[in-house]
Amino acid sequence: MGLFKRNPFGHILFLKKWLIRIMGAMTHRRFRGFNELQIEGSEIIKELPERNVLFISNHQTYFADVVAMFHVFNASLSGRVDSIKNVGYLWNPKLNIYYVAAKETMKAGFLPKLLAYAGSVSIERTWRAEGKDVNRQVRMSDISNIGKALDDGWVITFPQGTTTPFKPIRKGTAHIIKRYKPIVVPIVIDGFRRSFDKKGIRIKKKNILQSMEIKQPLEIDYDGETTDEIVKKIEFAIEQHPSFLKVLTPQQIKEQEELNKLREW
Repeated sequence: MGLFKRNPFGHILFLKKWLIRIMGAMTHRRFRGFNELQIEGSEIIKELPERNVLFISNHQTYFADVVAMFHVFNASLSGRVDSIKNVGYLWNPKLNIYYVAAKETMKAGFLPKLLAYAGSVSIERTWRAEGKDVNRQVRMSDISNIGKALDDGWVITFPQGTTTPFKPIRKGTAHIIKRYKPIVVPIVIDGFRRSFDKKGIRIKKKNILQSMEIKQPLEIDYDGETTDEIVKKIEFAIEQHPSFLKVLTPQQIKEQEELNKLREW
């Protein structure tokens, strides 16, 4: 790799590699130390092609979710199954991992700008800006940049576009799937909202058992299925369909509380 070789977005890969190494070492204990990340299904990662893979996930914090995925993906590629033990896997990280994020979030301070250099595909949200509801057109350049990232490697996206659970899936994700025909890998995370603040930077509570389940790629008829059908498939895959909401009986609540105690590390 040439010292000044760049990716399609103009980022110098040598700098990106060192940024991932340093920030990975700094954040490792957040998922194996202060808290414990329980991983399931990471063997799927090694079987994926080098490019045109779209990871879809529910969203709990601005940054911790993505950072955890960078750890898990690179650990899996280095031969670890369902484990991020020994941070040495970051010495040779996969450099073509990207994630979709709101442009205003990635410009809000020095740390977000550093994280953006590590792989952000920044887009303008069409429904929210500066804390207010808006209604604006999708920028085709944003769609093209996601396509450019898929053409170069893997892309992580949070199709609800918010950290609030059970919000509707944005149809833009379905349009991207139909247009670029990526392999779509669902991920379901939990515990991040309890252990970090909303931004995913400050540790709010220690000894929380975080979880990340990587599921088998979705079977999608890219040409035959409608965007609405793909949206529904995504809702179920990342466990954000309204059917996952249910009213619990007092006994079920008690059992759930006992289970949560057992899940504490």
